[in-house]
Amino acid sequence: MQETAPFAPNPSEFDLRTDVMRQFDLAAARISTQKPGQIKFLSYPKRTISLCFPVEMSDGTVRTFHGYRVVHNTAKGPGKGGIRFHPDVTMDDVIALATLMTWKCALIDVPFGGAKGGVVCDVKTLDTTELRRITRRFIHELGDNIGPHTDIPAPDMYTNEQTMAWVYDTYAQEHPGRNNLPVVTGKPIDMGGSLGRNEATGLGVFFAADRAVQLGMADGLTSLAGAAVAVQGFGNVATSAARSFQAAGARIVAVSDSQGGIYCESGLDLDDVAAFKREHGTVVGLPGTQSLASGEIVTVQCDLLVPAATSGEIHSGNAHDVKARLVVEGANGPVTAEADAMLAKQGVVVLPDILANAGGVCVSYYEWVQNNENEQWDLEDVNRKMRRKMERAVDTVLACQRRLNAEPDAPCPADLRLAAMVTAVERIAEITLKRGIWP
Repeated sequence: MQETAPFAPNPSEFDLRTDVMRQFDLAAARISTQKPGQIKFLSYPKRTISLCFPVEMSDGTVRTFHGYRVVHNTAKGPGKGGIRFHPDVTMDDVIALATLMTWKCALIDVPFGGAKGGVVCDVKTLDTTELRRITRRFIHELGDNIGPHTDIPAPDMYTNEQTMAWVYDTYAQEHPGRNNLPVVTGKPIDMGGSLGRNEATGLGVFFAADRAVQLGMADGLTSLAGAAVAVQGFGNVATSAARSFQAAGARIVAVSDSQGGIYCESGLDLDDVAAFKREHGTVVGLPGTQSLASGEIVTVQCDLLVPAATSGEIHSGNAHDVKARLVVEGANGPVTAEADAMLAKQGVVVLPDILANAGGVCVSYYEWVQNNENEQWDLEDVNRKMRRKMERAVDTVLACQRRLNAEPDAPCPADLRLAAMVTAVERIAEITLKRGIWP
């Protein structure tokens, strides 16, 4: 096993809300067909909620928790977005993520606006009873600020289908006599969850990447068969994406978790990786692989790099060492603005997060539709519908990029991120204009 030196941590250049606003401003500068002031309005969240509530812990003590819920925009429909449990949750990050969800829903063309929520807590220090109490009290405090046609939560970082079951039950207890199933998505299958929802984000990453390769976005690569793919992360999104790429004939040459990564040029057996992680709590140390320091996976030799861990992982300190032809953003904001510019100069194409990881909200929409109609679709139908949505979105973004780059006197070449943002913002602005400014 090769020893590796510590890898440079992320610099302080990255702030998610600042980066999201920068992306919006760049897109707004390329849109000139709206009423004065209309585009600026779209940069603000519609509703922000900050909560503080007590929870009795298992040892009899009482702890105070802080929670947030933000709805950014409802031009296309009710708010839609996850609830995360994490010690670093802040209002600024929740606003940024809700804003990204607005653009993601517009880009994938589902009738939702962007929302997001979170509770400041460390799930690794909490037992199941405490997590249930935190969830129920948070949903109770939100009250009618969530609802099947108002704001619809979903799983996010360190929440899952069990958390969503508690969300549903709490809301249903306080709103009896209604069909409350559509109030939350990502539920267990036997409680109205959609087949395919758990794998949707990762599978959507694969669908987007596959379409991008077919359209020639990865220089010299015409098929995923035999392609070398590195996936940063080994959680739900990363694992689902990795298995999808492998099923298409790609070699998964590297994966990672919070403790580091592993590399094998001939390709990893994902079942062996998963079994080793279950036993040892990390992928690092799997026999027959080279160990990677934390963050080093983004610099390995590969055709496709899928950062599916956290924000800001590719930055000015390591972007010059990225060797992939195509970066597919499985996480939200894994590439900083500085890194974006550096990668563009190196000829590395970035498939942006609001496009690449939109599969989750797409299948959340399908779950919401099934709940409203009291139906359950077959897995093949769900995946077929999602693939069509993802491929259309990729096609639309590429067409927008070509249009922007054909404009005379364009201030700068448009990359796929700018094209995706322009597409999304134009759609929301157009809907807002058609609806009219009330009253």
